[in-house]
Amino acid sequence: MNILVAEDNEVQAVLLEATLTQAGFQVTCVRDGAEALERVRTGEFRLVVTDWEMPRMTGPELCRAIRAEDLPGYVYIILVTSRDTAQERVQGLASGADDFVAKPFNPAELIERLHTAERILSLETRDVAIFAMAKLAESRDPETGAHLERVRSYCRVLAQDLAGVEKFKDRIDGEFIRLIYLTSPLHDIGKVGIPDCVLLNPGRLNDREFEIMKTHAALGAETLGAALRTFPGVKFLEMGRDIAATHHERWNGDGYPAKLSGEQIPLCGRIVALADVYDALTSKRVYKAAFSHDIARSMIVKESGEHFDPDIVAAFVRSQARFQEIRDRFAELAPTQANSPTLTEALNTAIAA
Repeated sequence: MNILVAEDNEVQAVLLEATLTQAGFQVTCVRDGAEALERVRTGEFRLVVTDWEMPRMTGPELCRAIRAEDLPGYVYIILVTSRDTAQERVQGLASGADDFVAKPFNPAELIERLHTAERILSLETRDVAIFAMAKLAESRDPETGAHLERVRSYCRVLAQDLAGVEKFKDRIDGEFIRLIYLTSPLHDIGKVGIPDCVLLNPGRLNDREFEIMKTHAALGAETLGAALRTFPGVKFLEMGRDIAATHHERWNGDGYPAKLSGEQIPLCGRIVALADVYDALTSKRVYKAAFSHDIARSMIVKESGEHFDPDIVAAFVRSQARFQEIRDRFAELAPTQANSPTLTEALNTAIAA
């Protein structure tokens, strides 16, 4: 595995590089946190060993910056530092570090901690399997394109913004953000149980077809709930089930399948609801043009307190530039400026449940 070492002290950098190279790791050394962040952004490094005190960006600042990035995979961070009090360990962990090694470091201890990091990173194969399962369900509908990639990225952006709001500080942490990115692609997994004549209907669904389509929320929740009964307490299954069950509920209680309202709807379901609608509105389908970002934004803002949680709408407005960046990155066809329909018509046709 290729390890990025961020250490401004020349002697310490040489010792770290020699120790890790001798252990069979590939090592790249940089001299400050800002340079380390730029290298992490390339996606080349999944494991970072960093000093605490560095010019331009400290180790904890580097940890926070990495956790705020929209990276393709998890980055494991070890702080190698002489700061070893309980308070400093709490500070480092709160910034996003995964582990600590005290200076002067013991080479054998550092190497074993790196092997532990490799084992933890290998668990991401589970994440790949979950996403593959979601993509398999999505593959029945060739019109959806990069829908899952966009929705999970939108969800992460919303969760990251909400984490900075006092109301949500005790509810949204790094684990919540990671889990919603991992499990949000499962929101429509219940569509595997929807007949092709309904799922692949290229036009607007009639009332009977729409009622059939709506059953996908309960079907998805039942499927993931069955897995959860076999593996109780598994966090990603719990969140996946909640998302599948509630991403079509509405803040005002007019959604489905359970007509939950307000805080009765799990936070993860409320976040996915907005991300899913935004993507449906801004994506081209055979039965509709792709609405521009501005039109989609106006529709979503109009539904604050009705369809959507007002706090999540506010997070969307604050983060809209990042939404546009994600949309551009996973673009299919350029959006077409179209006459804005009523939100009800847009939701019924663009989302089609």
